[in-house]
Amino acid sequence: MTIYIDATAIVDASAQVGEGTKIWNWTKIREDVRIGKNCNIGQCVYVDFGCTVGDGCKIQNGVSVYHGVSIGRNVFVGPNATFTNDLYPRAHSKDWEVSETVVEDGVSIGANATVVCGVTLGSHCMIAAGAVVSRDVPAHALVMGCPAKVVDYVTISGRRLKVDPATWILDAALLAGGEG
Repeated sequence: MTIYIDATAIVDASAQVGEGTKIWNWTKIREDVRIGKNCNIGQCVYVDFGCTVGDGCKIQNGVSVYHGVSIGRNVFVGPNATFTNDLYPRAHSKDWEVSETVVEDGVSIGANATVVCGVTLGSHCMIAAGAVVSRDVPAHALVMGCPAKVVDYVTISGRRLKVDPATWILDAALLAGGEG
């Protein structure tokens, strides 16, 4: 297995890139970034200093991953999704305060979604396209809207469970692999 880095991509010498990973054109990977094995980092992606990306991730074109974000294994990040890192950003502020964001294993984030910093996206949850996530998302939850709200739960493969929101009783076996 080899690493592919497009000639137009900029990958800092201190970044660690795992075997089998592909980094496409016009992408910038900053200092002390760790990218796992067998990832696909799309065109015009920006990964800020100190971020981590686990094995098997697919980060689509135009995504911005800012300092303070850690992405688990087998995560899908759709085109133009954005992560923030400061709850009170001001250009003139010298008190920039990074709030960490954790994306657990198996998460899927839809196109143009925004993840406001300081949240945890639980394993195998699914963020709908265009959603604005401003609070933690439980494992396997499907969230939509602005602000994003839980509307259902999904299996590991992403199939909706059509759970009765009045009860939110989930069967662990169904989440793990059943399609209900």
